[in-house]
Amino acid sequence: MKKKLIGVLLSAVMIIGTLAGCSAVNTGESEAPTSGVEATEAASTAEGTGSVKGTNASQELYDSADISNLKGKKIGITIQSLSNAYWAGVMKALQEQLEADGADVTIVECKDNSGTQIGQIENFISSQCDLIMIHPSDADAVEDAAKEAKKAGIKVMCWDDPMENTDGNWILDNTSLGVEIGKLAGEFINEHFSEKEKAEVAVLGYPQTKVLLERGNGIKEGLKESADGKYTIVAEQPALEPSEAQTATETILQKNQNLKVVVGIGAGPMIGANEALTTYTNGKVPEDMGIFTTDVTKQQLQQIQAGDQASKGIIGFEGSDEDTAKDCAAMFSLILDDKLPDKNIFRTVAKIDADNVDSIMSGMK
Repeated sequence: MKKKLIGVLLSAVMIIGTLAGCSAVNTGESEAPTSGVEATEAASTAEGTGSVKGTNASQELYDSADISNLKGKKIGITIQSLSNAYWAGVMKALQEQLEADGADVTIVECKDNSGTQIGQIENFISSQCDLIMIHPSDADAVEDAAKEAKKAGIKVMCWDDPMENTDGNWILDNTSLGVEIGKLAGEFINEHFSEKEKAEVAVLGYPQTKVLLERGNGIKEGLKESADGKYTIVAEQPALEPSEAQTATETILQKNQNLKVVVGIGAGPMIGANEALTTYTNGKVPEDMGIFTTDVTKQQLQQIQAGDQASKGIIGFEGSDEDTAKDCAAMFSLILDDKLPDKNIFRTVAKIDADNVDSIMSGMK
């Protein structure tokens, strides 16, 4: 049966709007993913920073899924947007994974419009899907539509939010994710700077969005925890897209010529800041200059692979696009078999740097 992928994939636009989640929940520990990424210990319990509880993800959990149950299943997926590189890559990999598993899959984007997303869910109900996955533009707005899907006997999964009317939620703690970014930058600062010669640090955040504000605050918390006394935050600027991040970094450099470390909330800040710092140093980036963010896109990985650019490390999720797709398909399988150990499954976060970037790149779309 012909599979459908609606939306623009592999767009060059790097809009990193809402990549991880819309509520503060716990990021789980896991064993190392098959890609070779070493999972970080972002949290040690199965209770989040708020009231949300659940079970930490592990490779053992994903491996326990009987993927054969996906064969012949009709799966509808609605996500916020396919116009950023992260979601384009992951959704392409997920489509290919589900097709290989024999599922009939349709992926649509709502372009961050809740009304559109509700209509998409209703269409999936009418077409008698076996499972609907929602990456909600507004989780509260789609609860009733998800409830109707469950009434129709359809399994429902949410990617990012601890929704009520679902059979499973795949979620992150954005504060803890930010803390891990800050710690990664802190390790770099400890290696190259001291209390006498402090690193000048710029934070590229996005306080307009609750999720990204939590992530930005977590970054500052992680920096303080890991490198207290060895750095000074000289500027904090909102930056989401690469162009915004480049402009923000250029502006910061005008007043802070010794800026050496940039931390940020997504791929856009890394890509844009790297361009600004490369230009500022005439292509001769010093060893004590580094950028640390989250998300996993080809452009970020290529910058790290180059070895002579400012981009030094990422706190990613399961690993590559293919790693994330495999684990997501396993979630579908477990939900269809009613075998999730808990409604809320906390995703892993993992460090990506020069040591493992090649293995991650091999699984990117």
